[in-house]
Amino acid sequence: MAMPDIANSAQAQTEGKLNRVGMSNIKLPLMVQTDDQPAQQVTASSELFVNLSDASAKGIHMSRLYLQLDKLSTESELTLETLGELLKGFIESHHQLSEEAVAKFTFDYQLRRKSLISEKRGWKIYPVVIIGRLINGVLEFELQVNVTYSSTCPCSAALARQLIQQQFRKQYAEQSTIDSDEMFAWLGSTQGIIATPHSQRSIVEVKVKLSAQNKEFPVIALIDLIEATLKTPVQAAVKREDEQEFARLNGQNLMFCEDAARQLQDVLNQQASFNDFWLRVNHYESLHAHDAVAITTKGIDNGYQA
Repeated sequence: MAMPDIANSAQAQTEGKLNRVGMSNIKLPLMVQTDDQPAQQVTASSELFVNLSDASAKGIHMSRLYLQLDKLSTESELTLETLGELLKGFIESHHQLSEEAVAKFTFDYQLRRKSLISEKRGWKIYPVVIIGRLINGVLEFELQVNVTYSSTCPCSAALARQLIQQQFRKQYAEQSTIDSDEMFAWLGSTQGIIATPHSQRSIVEVKVKLSAQNKEFPVIALIDLIEATLKTPVQAAVKREDEQEFARLNGQNLMFCEDAARQLQDVLNQQASFNDFWLRVNHYESLHAHDAVAITTKGIDNGYQA
């Protein structure tokens, strides 16, 4: 006895075209190929969609989307090529129903990172989002990474320096000459350095649209570009010499959220491998109970909006 197939046989109760129909929050393992590196296994949360352009059709065939994703998970790797094939398969499996397809993958990417001086290694975890779209026969790929770094407030640093200057005058106001060894010892004491600027853990979210130059997802390349620009990425395994170098880097790279956003804007504008970009800088203030945020885009026509 044949089982009923409502999606094929029934008509829509209320007719209308739909922009996106599909599934979200699909958890499954994936092998992800990036940056000419060996594929890394991740646990991804996936979203799969097609449009429903037949206004009278009852629905799409969701199992067809899932089974194609499952085949990718078990028999292949997620690359630019296989993501494009997946999207084309979504549309082919929905002939006369759909002309557009979207797939989104959210996962944590793991990297072994060296410390600043001692070169000890530890794991760092970077949230990554990959989105593929096939619309009007045109493939488009989007990559997002989140990078955590330290930001030291320039205003706070200036105020701390002023207090140190005032303490110096108070300490040596009666002396016409100062012994260098005494000064050296004083500068290394809590009485000498009576104030320090405030820093906070900060996160930048960067989205880019990939140009045709890319043959793989440039996850590591984008992370490296962001960390090299900001200069104060958080560390994994550290020794005291690494902590000291981290303090130096913070002191030499003071930044408001506006500074961080403009530095990244400038370097991303120079990347031919990205057709467009959007970024959001989040400084999770240690002075205030609220956050400081800056958002910017490449600013192209029909591109990302702030």
